[in-house]
Amino acid sequence: MTRAEWVNTTHDWAGSVDREHLAQIRANIERYAPGGLLHLVLEVVAYPDDEAESAGRRGVCTVTLHADGSITITDDGRGTDTRVDEHGRPIKKPVMATQDLRFFEDPAAPLLPDGHPRRGMSVVAALSDRLTHTNRRLNGSWTQRYEYGVPVTDLDPADSDGTTGTSVHFHAPAFAPLTPADLHPHLTFPHLDITLSES
Repeated sequence: MTRAEWVNTTHDWAGSVDREHLAQIRANIERYAPGGLLHLVLEVVAYPDDEAESAGRRGVCTVTLHADGSITITDDGRGTDTRVDEHGRPIKKPVMATQDLRFFEDPAAPLLPDGHPRRGMSVVAALSDRLTHTNRRLNGSWTQRYEYGVPVTDLDPADSDGTTGTSVHFHAPAFAPLTPADLHPHLTFPHLDITLSES
């Protein structure tokens, strides 16, 4: 089966970067990131919550606030879907650089704990001057870096540590840094045990 024949669920496998979509987000920050950095954190955490729900279990997630204003969010899920195409190349579902087909333009999109509509991970990537996505799955581990949603590295193999899950480390310079007090009341996802830390 070729990549073009892969079934789309949350994102379109046929594309890798939608620059028009990313530019749309940057031109409408108040619409897509109301409340700023808090909303971006919740957009990321919503994905492991989805996965834990679909697996019928409680997931574990850690949100780390760094001194430079960047944030790392890790989880213990399966890792982002990564497949091998007809040429033998690993292809990661394009969650960072294309729209989430379920939510982005849906007026009935579910609300995140801040009371604003969910739009998808691409909102976080589009507004981050640097973002690193590390992805550990049973079939391999990879890392990739982005600048404002555009990949600036290949999908590079990473050493396996025997675990699965994802880590998203991002810095969104348009927004003021968060404190634990800003975040804590909103980390209320029903299928996750969330730990908040600082470094």
